[in-house]
Amino acid sequence: MPASILIVDDEAGIRESLGALLRDEGYQIASADSGEACLRILEERPFDLILLDVWLKKLDGLDTLERIRAHEDAPTVVMISGHGNIETAVRATKLGAFDFIEKPLSLEKTVLVVRNALEYTRLETENQRLRQELAEHHQILGASVPMKALRQQIALTAPTNGRVLIYGESGTGKELVARALHASSLRSARQFVEVNCAAIPEELIESEMFGHRKGSFTGASEDKIGKFQKADGGTLFLDEVGDMSLKTQSKVLRALEEQRVEPLGSNQTTNVDVRIIAATNKKLEEEIARGAFREDLFYRLNVIPFYVPALRERTEDIPTLAAAFLGMFCEEYGKKEKDFSPAAMDVLLSYPWPGNVRELKNLVERLVIVCPSPRIEPHHLPPELFRGASKSPQKPYESLHEARSAYEREFVLRKLEENRWNMTKAAQSLGLERSHLYRKLRSLGIAPAKS
Repeated sequence: MPASILIVDDEAGIRESLGALLRDEGYQIASADSGEACLRILEERPFDLILLDVWLKKLDGLDTLERIRAHEDAPTVVMISGHGNIETAVRATKLGAFDFIEKPLSLEKTVLVVRNALEYTRLETENQRLRQELAEHHQILGASVPMKALRQQIALTAPTNGRVLIYGESGTGKELVARALHASSLRSARQFVEVNCAAIPEELIESEMFGHRKGSFTGASEDKIGKFQKADGGTLFLDEVGDMSLKTQSKVLRALEEQRVEPLGSNQTTNVDVRIIAATNKKLEEEIARGAFREDLFYRLNVIPFYVPALRERTEDIPTLAAAFLGMFCEEYGKKEKDFSPAAMDVLLSYPWPGNVRELKNLVERLVIVCPSPRIEPHHLPPELFRGASKSPQKPYESLHEARSAYEREFVLRKLEENRWNMTKAAQSLGLERSHLYRKLRSLGIAPAKS
């Protein structure tokens, strides 16, 4: 669809000649002879670009521009003037004008400015769309009390420059929390730079962190900018910081204290302005006690501690997470919508998820790819979910009856899985009548697979 342009000028000749020129370029054109008419037209329909004369009767162009920019979805505006001066151009730019062109209009320059302005609009729209998609992709899901508290803590902490240390088991979503903090911070327009301290070899981590100069070590064939400099003005995320060597910890501590870094092979330092967010799946107090982590660095990083709960501590969020992952992967792989049957969801809720949200996400992706049915049943689930479908060690049974019921439930689920949820075969395997098996499933809270 061709771009739409509104020409606002009190000279009919300008409106007609400019309109004819831009129609020949393939644009949809409308016109207005005053600032008031411009604002009325904008209430009726949107435009991609407005060419706005500065000198208008009653409501002048700059006042009109200010009112246009107050709109939530304000179009891009290019100002036109026959009496241009630097002061007017500066004010127009401060009010949000994309460019400023003078009369008499050069046709070539006008067409070029219009193209540039529309390309700017396209890029801005695309950027907003990508930001929205990224925000949705990194959304922190869950209505459990721990997750509500976590989101509230993010909202309070994000606008500050306070250093954050995120605790949590592997796969709980510590990086997701770090990205959410960055996205809601005053640094969101700058880079979010991640360093996985556990994945980078010891001999390379200093180069990754601080950069190096050409020839500073074997293989350093050119200068390299480190992560600290890349994150300048933004956020540096130190993932698995507990795996960092003591030597690197010392240099990171110095960088935090001085807000300066020194690349390998250089004797010059560079100022940096970064917000540090760190994460670990270790108990750093224990690492300090055994001499594996610097106490002074710990206190530098642990200004605002966060705790991301394990999935077994918020099982009520499993249906929400599973449904979100199903929708995401069905769209990504071009599959028809799928859902979990009550029986299959019952298995997910009973499993302790040692790999946490990452394990659930990977499982859902696998099921979207390999499961042919629109409804995922228990027999589509992998055997390990049935073997692990019991209470976690962190939540021991409180009575003999509870322990017996849990074992009986796990045993029945395992037999159902072994017989691919064929009720007749499962009943035979358990030494029960088929009708008795259905009663047993109801008593154990297990939904039978639909035939």
